[in-house]
Amino acid sequence: MMRSARIAALGAALLFSTGGAAVKVTAFTTPQVSGLRSGIAALTLLIWYRRHLAWTRWTLPAALAYAATLTLFVAATRQTTAANAIFLQSTAPIYVVMLSPWLLREPVSRRDISYLLAIAVGMTFCFLGQTRTSVTAPNPELGNLYAVGSGAFWGLTLIALRHLNRDSHRVTAGEPGMTAVIAGNALAFLIAIPWMSPLPNAPFVEWITMLHLGVVQVGLAYVCLTVATRRLPALEVSLLLLIEPVLNPVWTWIVRGEVPGQWTMVGGAVILSATALRTWRAR
Repeated sequence: MMRSARIAALGAALLFSTGGAAVKVTAFTTPQVSGLRSGIAALTLLIWYRRHLAWTRWTLPAALAYAATLTLFVAATRQTTAANAIFLQSTAPIYVVMLSPWLLREPVSRRDISYLLAIAVGMTFCFLGQTRTSVTAPNPELGNLYAVGSGAFWGLTLIALRHLNRDSHRVTAGEPGMTAVIAGNALAFLIAIPWMSPLPNAPFVEWITMLHLGVVQVGLAYVCLTVATRRLPALEVSLLLLIEPVLNPVWTWIVRGEVPGQWTMVGGAVILSATALRTWRAR
């Protein structure tokens, strides 16, 4: 059972990591990529979890935050390098640590403060490492700002999901966290609709890429993640998922030929190392 759960967690991380390369399809605009990805993902997850939906008063805030995360991450990845986008989104724990005492009534330790400083240093390196304008990164400065916003909203999403998974089981059955994920994808789709028309006459391989983003990179990845979290401690899941930001730039380099800057890789290493150490010590 434990071995299968670890394989599921690694599978989720691997599937999540393919997003950077896939999002950079050229035949679709940014709203089209964001909308189709989230719309397909929402439909996939709804079919899978349709009998386990559970709505609470925290579902809408979590869904709104997650929809903003999805939309901004796609916009960031389309404008800057995949490495910058994923590493800057990985700064989400900064906002979790800062806001948890007020929103979750969970205290912050001195160790958390040193962790915040390390993440801030890594973020600075990522900004220093922004690449020149290229085909796959046409506006790195704007993309980096989108990525920071994605990280902030991802932090809010984690707080909302934490509240759902911690407290909502007392008043409802089902899976409120997954319900929020499905609703967030649906909202991201609705947000993009006004800018999605007309759809392009794209090559078959790019339509397959869009299906991959919705069904596999988001949908199947969350199914694997759900299987893993039922068996493994949160600590182990968090560490296994760190494979995602490591592999994301690798796939983008292989598929799109995109090479991140050296300072970006240094910043990413600082962020991931600090997160791994903080997660390990949290036991």
